[in-house]
Amino acid sequence: MDRRKVFATPAAALEGAVRDGMTVAVGGFGLCGIPEQLIVALRDSGVKGLTCVSNNAGVDDWGLGLLLKTRQVRKMVSSYVGENAEFERQFMSGELELEFTPQGTLAERMRAGGAGIAGFYTRTGVGTVVAEGKPHMEFDGEPFVLERGIRADLSLVKAWKADPAGNLVYRKTARNFNPMVATCGTVTVAEVEELVPLGAIDPDEVDTPGIFVQRIVVTVPVKRIEQRTVRQG
Repeated sequence: MDRRKVFATPAAALEGAVRDGMTVAVGGFGLCGIPEQLIVALRDSGVKGLTCVSNNAGVDDWGLGLLLKTRQVRKMVSSYVGENAEFERQFMSGELELEFTPQGTLAERMRAGGAGIAGFYTRTGVGTVVAEGKPHMEFDGEPFVLERGIRADLSLVKAWKADPAGNLVYRKTARNFNPMVATCGTVTVAEVEELVPLGAIDPDEVDTPGIFVQRIVVTVPVKRIEQRTVRQG
């Protein structure tokens, strides 16, 4: 079995791939499908001045909220900033730069970056603050705004299964932004729950081909619940 992509710990999987001021794309939606142990390892690496591209910033004490707490994030490129009081506090005080991006546009920007597409025009955001200062063009009598593709120095994703070649399978809604994040990184590190032998994954079941993945680490997931809703018995 070829284990050249397989690392023993999250810290080992990030070694040599992190530096101050880099752009990091991170998969997940809320706390679902986030590379939780890789985020912890990124925090512990001590890198700072990061630009983080992710749908949101987790919660105050988990996910990307850990990096906000330690002031390692300079800028967030996100579509949703709720559930995180520290995010709000830093943004309102001017400590944190924020680039709002509509959710579908954010996904497409990462997909485009991974596909080598420098930019694309979309109707989403026209006439709002997210379109201010961006080039516009008219198509079929309608205005469109230019959005740039996103390329990250490092991509961190969470998958259900992987083989030693880096082929990934995501599980249900934990897939969310992870496929797009995986393709847009110069170096992509996948945190997985299970490593299976080469050939054990049916090619038709592969969500992210191994050519996009440089490093793999197996972890025991925590799977915290973002919002616990209960009812009286």
